[in-house]
Amino acid sequence: QVQLVESGGGLVQAGGSLRLSCTASGGLFSNYAMGWFRQAPGKEREFVARISRHGGTTDSAGSAKGRFTISRDNAKNTVYLQMNSLKPEDTAVYYCAAAASMYGSRRQDHYDSWGQGTQVTVSS
Repeated sequence: QVQLVESGGGLVQAGGSLRLSCTASGGLFSNYAMGWFRQAPGKEREFVARISRHGGTTDSAGSAKGRFTISRDNAKNTVYLQMNSLKPEDTAVYYCAAAASMYGSRRQDHYDSWGQGTQVTVSS
């Protein structure tokens, strides 16, 4: 299993942007599809976006479409989540996850490794 470390969270005003990063170690990064999930206070963790092993296929939750973009740089062992037009309801802990599959999944139980999470807080 790979080890994952997220970074880039913080406090931002509504309408602002953040870019989250997740760096992997301990495995061949290009062998893993990657996903981003989030958990808001008092809510269950939910799918945000996923990207295939080589970056050619992406998928986003409806709440993220048009605002969030997932990408990856296999040379840097890193997956990104660019978040624009942030809203207070985007406030959550954001987690990245790795799956030893081609495309990943929207299902959390598909993923083998998880990061510790990074807090994103959007103020109104």
